[in-house]
Amino acid sequence: MGQQTPIYPLHVAANAKIVDFGGWDMPIHYGSQLEEHHKIRTDAGMCDVSHMTVVDIEGDDVTAYLSYLLCNDVAKLDEPFKALYTAMLNQSGGILDDLIVYRQADGYRLVVNCATRQKDLVWMRQQSVGFSVEIIERADLAIIAVQGPASVARLKNVIDQAAGEAIDKLKPFTCCVYNDWFMARTGYTGEVGIEVILPNKDAPDLWRSLAQAGVAPIGLGARDTLRLEAGMNLYGSDMDETVSPYESNIGFTVVLDGDRKFIGREALLKQKNAGIPRKLTGLVMKARGVLRAHYPVYASDRLIGEVTSGAFSPTLQHSIALARVERTFEGELSVEIRSKRVPVAEARPPFVRNGKQVYKLLD
Repeated sequence: MGQQTPIYPLHVAANAKIVDFGGWDMPIHYGSQLEEHHKIRTDAGMCDVSHMTVVDIEGDDVTAYLSYLLCNDVAKLDEPFKALYTAMLNQSGGILDDLIVYRQADGYRLVVNCATRQKDLVWMRQQSVGFSVEIIERADLAIIAVQGPASVARLKNVIDQAAGEAIDKLKPFTCCVYNDWFMARTGYTGEVGIEVILPNKDAPDLWRSLAQAGVAPIGLGARDTLRLEAGMNLYGSDMDETVSPYESNIGFTVVLDGDRKFIGREALLKQKNAGIPRKLTGLVMKARGVLRAHYPVYASDRLIGEVTSGAFSPTLQHSIALARVERTFEGELSVEIRSKRVPVAEARPPFVRNGKQVYKLLD
């Protein structure tokens, strides 16, 4: 038996299929992964993401510390209640984890991946030497992600008017605090949504209220196909310590302007100057079959990389994938599936946003 979120008994009561995910007992689906996927694309669904790790960082040197720890520049968060996506790198420029950092009224809040929790906390504490900061893991908090075109309206139906008015003022990548609830316009689905970080004791009641308001529970299976359609990376599949942000389609998180020193900066500069050898790109396959992780990718008869994440897209009704391949190549692309080469086309992610196809095929 793994760790369990405060909402776990409600997953069991709803006959969810429970699987181990990073040491946590989590719902993979509640009957139909396909229906759950479409629910978020067309209406509203809720995901229990309380397995994620919430870390609050405070202290006199907190901004300087995060400027050193993260490759994106927290100076962009020029006022409280803004957020940005970033990564923590090692000295070689490899990605230790990707995360969202929120600026609070006093300090910052980070949400990091559950599978990297222990490694992240050790690294953050090691790098804090010389900075006046306090790193506080918030195991007392749960997270419910309410996502989909009707998500904001459904959430407002189950919270009080003042909280609803606070949500109405939010723009993407902003957040607010209402009593002891933290609400952010962020998500992992490519849809409108709110992520609610709240005390463990409050989480089951909010889950029940949302269910009564018609918000469907969504398992990790649909969450994965949603994020893939949205072109969002999964840590451990599409990126890890062996690849840089430039090789992972998140080069936009790297801010090299000025003389800010951050962990991995010199390695990234060296890689840029030498020429980035690989890229993470999108693949589209219209033929029957499903693209899966680790399938080899060929340009003509030359192996140029492999699929990192792949699935059948419920929205597009064909297979899509992210793949790490050589930066430049020539020839027709194909993927080897069970010893057979199947033609694919290169596409620029994301594939789907707000329920619509948005990808463009690349020449």
